[in-house]
Amino acid sequence: MKLNYKKVFFVGLAFFLISLFNTTYDSIISKILIDKFGLNQTWSGAVMALDNVLALILIPVFGSISDKHNSKIGKRTPFIIVGTIIAAFAFMGLTFSDNYQQTKIETEAPGIINDYNDIHDKDLTYDEWVVIRDNIIQQWTDLKEDGVITDKEYNDFYLRVIDGDDEGDVTDKNHIEYPADNREGISEILKYVEDKEEGDDNEVTSKDNTDLKDYFYMHLNQKTWLVTVKSPANFIIFIAILFVALVAMATFRSPAVALMPDVTIKPLRSKGNAVINLMGSFGAILAYILLFAFGLDKLSYINYGPAFIAVGVLMLVILGLFLWKVKEPKLVKEKEEEDLKYGLNDEQEEEIPLENQEEISRGKKISLYLILFSVFLWFFGYNAVMTKLSDYAPKVLELGFSLPPMVGHGTALIAFIPIGILSTKIGRRKTILVGILLLATCFGSIYFLTPDSAAIMYVIFGMTGIAWAMINVNSYPMVVELAKGPNVGKYTGFYYTFSMTAQILTPILSGILMDEFGRRILFPYSAFFVLMSFITMFFVKHGDSKAIKKESLLENFDVDMD
Repeated sequence: MKLNYKKVFFVGLAFFLISLFNTTYDSIISKILIDKFGLNQTWSGAVMALDNVLALILIPVFGSISDKHNSKIGKRTPFIIVGTIIAAFAFMGLTFSDNYQQTKIETEAPGIINDYNDIHDKDLTYDEWVVIRDNIIQQWTDLKEDGVITDKEYNDFYLRVIDGDDEGDVTDKNHIEYPADNREGISEILKYVEDKEEGDDNEVTSKDNTDLKDYFYMHLNQKTWLVTVKSPANFIIFIAILFVALVAMATFRSPAVALMPDVTIKPLRSKGNAVINLMGSFGAILAYILLFAFGLDKLSYINYGPAFIAVGVLMLVILGLFLWKVKEPKLVKEKEEEDLKYGLNDEQEEEIPLENQEEISRGKKISLYLILFSVFLWFFGYNAVMTKLSDYAPKVLELGFSLPPMVGHGTALIAFIPIGILSTKIGRRKTILVGILLLATCFGSIYFLTPDSAAIMYVIFGMTGIAWAMINVNSYPMVVELAKGPNVGKYTGFYYTFSMTAQILTPILSGILMDEFGRRILFPYSAFFVLMSFITMFFVKHGDSKAIKKESLLENFDVDMD
């Protein structure tokens, strides 16, 4: 038995374009919502959770529908065709809404872009920040006097951005606290700078500048929101088009994933799934390369049209290549002939009635719950970073957001084989625990980075890729290890329910905290939840007993790589 790698490669093109779309979506939609439409971190997180909500609902539904569907071109191919075409054109359609909003900002509130250009990627002095603060106050005073905002809205803005309550005032030079950590506003940070020991000459450090800019971006965000509120039609159109694209993607993900086992005999599916997963990673890497090449990964208030159009066109081109090379009925027939040739019975095991199913032991059930809660917790931490990184990296570290995760994907690909070998030596559980500690350390350390030390981000994300690979190689197998025969599908459902629920909730919760405490809370937040998963995983006693060496090195890529 030999896997037809060429066949699986072309079948995997569907998963390649899914990953290309999802990575681009995660990278730029959040930035558009925050920068161009003025949504805060909470509401942008809610929109970013929408794809996971739709996935949780629609993926199993359309997977079941495609199981029962029959056509001249196969069971899965029609869903891949329709879903890809609708998603690609909808994604390209976002270009018009994005460009229109850019024009609105440039014409109705040109000060937003001018102010952004004046401070981005610059280290400003104390005196310059005083001028900027006074200019911000004047802008909002004018808005109040012109009747654009109410007195209450002005006061809320002033307390939030300029000068909070007096609890964080720094008056004792022998006991200096950092007021930005308490979200006290621009004036409080400047007071901290002014009240340093004599001889410092009101020095504004890189960290001072980072926190001052955090408030400044909040000022720009709220001004942009005023533009959106004044005429919300384009925002509604943008969300509607985005919704169409996400629904289309959710309708064909399950058929696309199911196609590989449909055309591959059982003994070779592990290798086939490894190829599919590798293609998904390469799709993500291509998305980051495009964003970097177009110069879209660092600045705000720019035209994202090149990314929307390039990804949409690539999806259609890849679909064309897929249809040219993948003739589903023919491949299914060839697979059935191979089943007969090798005497393989590919019929699914008969479902055991609920009342006749053998219950797993209490100890194994506890281990299952602990593993599932661990999955929930580390996805809670990891997905928050991947959702918010495109906003965090440029504004806190003045660093492009595409290269760090690209490095992470690259190191993960390199690490999968040695990690798979390591897992057979020390076991899945221990490998996961090491990965958790490494991931928590990586996320926690990013909190201390400033623009001056931002280059270290590449090293940290390289280690992050290795840590995430250590977790992914072993977590799903531990869940299905506890399943009994025909219940594998049910336990797989448990795994994805916990992981998807975390990915729905964490963009919203992390957004709430970032609105309250600033962007720099993101990585402590993520590190905390990842570290909590160490506790639950530490007490797992089952699911590790059958970790065996893979038949080939390629099978080390047969993991969940989302």
